Amino acid sequence: MGAAMRYVVVAVVSAAVALAASHFARGFMPMQHGSELHQLMHERLDLSAQQNQEIDRLEAEFANTRRTLDDRLRASNADLARAIESEHQIGPKVTGAVDASHMAMGELQKATLAHVFAMRAVLKPDQQAIFDREIARALTSPDRPSPDRR
Repeated sequence: MGAAMRYVVVAVVSAAVALAASHFARGFMPMQHGSELHQLMHERLDLSAQQNQEIDRLEAEFANTRRTLDDRLRASNADLARAIESEHQIGPKVTGAVDASHMAMGELQKATLAHVFAMRAVLKPDQQAIFDREIARALTSPDRPSPDRR
């Protein structure tokens, strides 16, 4: 494979990684206003005033965490772009940058799941059953956008 073709392959893979990270961040994060999870929590679960207060606190905390992790993910994608420009092939800089990007995506996913479970813990058992069912539906829905179906 020629150097130009390797550059194109690396660029395409890098774009796919960035799109996947962006899709995950937009598609699953519960903090988006208008998201199914936000609507579920605030419109369909009949939360008590105390539950609403606790959920609002958790959402505010997670908003800060998410901003930090989103910044880290953007920085790792910028590092990946620089590595691609520098090496023009899958070399040690590109490989390291891809690994760092995957780590940032993993941290974001873990933080999101911790947030989801923290919100679940605020709910009563009957609310948890609805919450669990909706989470499973959202994650397995054939209508859920995938990175290649935007």
